[in-house]
Amino acid sequence: MKADQIIKFIEDLAPPGAAWSDDNVGLQVGDLNTEVKNIFLALDFNENVFREAVKKDCNFIFTHHPFLFKPIKKIEFSQDQKSQLIKDLIKHEITLYSAHTNLDFVKGGVSFKLAEKLNLKNVSILQNQKSNQIKIVVFVPEQNAQSLADAMFDAGGGIIGEYSNCSFSVSGKGSFEGSDFSNPAIGEKGKLEIVDEVRLEVIVDEWNKSKVISALIKEHPYEEPAFDVYRLENTNPNYGSGAIGELEVALNTKDFFELVKKSLGAKNFRYAKGKSKKIKSVAVCGGSGSFEMNTAIKKGADAFITADVKYHTFQDAENKIWLLDAGHYETEVHSLDLVKSKLETTLKNAKSEINIYKYKGTTNPVKFFIN
Repeated sequence: MKADQIIKFIEDLAPPGAAWSDDNVGLQVGDLNTEVKNIFLALDFNENVFREAVKKDCNFIFTHHPFLFKPIKKIEFSQDQKSQLIKDLIKHEITLYSAHTNLDFVKGGVSFKLAEKLNLKNVSILQNQKSNQIKIVVFVPEQNAQSLADAMFDAGGGIIGEYSNCSFSVSGKGSFEGSDFSNPAIGEKGKLEIVDEVRLEVIVDEWNKSKVISALIKEHPYEEPAFDVYRLENTNPNYGSGAIGELEVALNTKDFFELVKKSLGAKNFRYAKGKSKKIKSVAVCGGSGSFEMNTAIKKGADAFITADVKYHTFQDAENKIWLLDAGHYETEVHSLDLVKSKLETTLKNAKSEINIYKYKGTTNPVKFFIN
């Protein structure tokens, strides 16, 4: 199985188009045509990760954080560690791939895994993304409507929340008259034709637009198919920031803090005091997610767990919500188990003998001084 096939499996889980526009997700270094021996997973890529991947005979490395985030102006092996790692990857013919904010924003992604670690129930997206969907409307002869819809579905169209193959159609009359240079699929050139047609409507995520339109044009029987593209203001039920759910039993703050520490493997964490004496509703956002604190408050969360919280954000949280900064690494590293599980299932179904390994050490650069 080649690297591009492994990447397709990952991108089915976390489409690159769902990432922030200034994020550098996707292939970092390597060759898409490389035959994959084994796969190695880590939150970040560094020298220790590289060495362990080589020991495990892995020539495909997945990381959550992109190794190449800012543009590199020069590659100088003797002076720069990142340049040396690029050299090592090329020398050992290893492909490095990253899924970052696309894995953050997908339903079931980083924040949902964080919610799962805390054993939250009835979990949903905290803040859904909006304005990243379109509606494609196409006019097609009745006898070709279902095959055209199927082609659009196969290309990634027609997904609404937990439902797939979603469309709407209504019957009508279509008219056209081909020029002397036309080659009509129905009727004759130079003659006005009236045809029983279907108006077919399908919602499409923005990043699947080109694929769905290409499938439409390929499958449509007409030489010049008529279709419209409408930009939608809808919120997207499958993509957004953070997650919110409920503890099975409301906890006092001491027990809640112990749950967080134990579940996430956190040595300690910072927090601001909220207003609730008992904590039941909990919002989470893996990594730097404090921008969603007000959303958590509006949705009635008793506590909000995220990372990289600034001083004044803690001030804003006081007596409104229990705000916990549990660490960037600690709130995201568990998502590797999600990727591992998805890939193992896919590879098993494909009867592949590729093994998947997860980095046993830590790539967390943050250390704690305990006197």
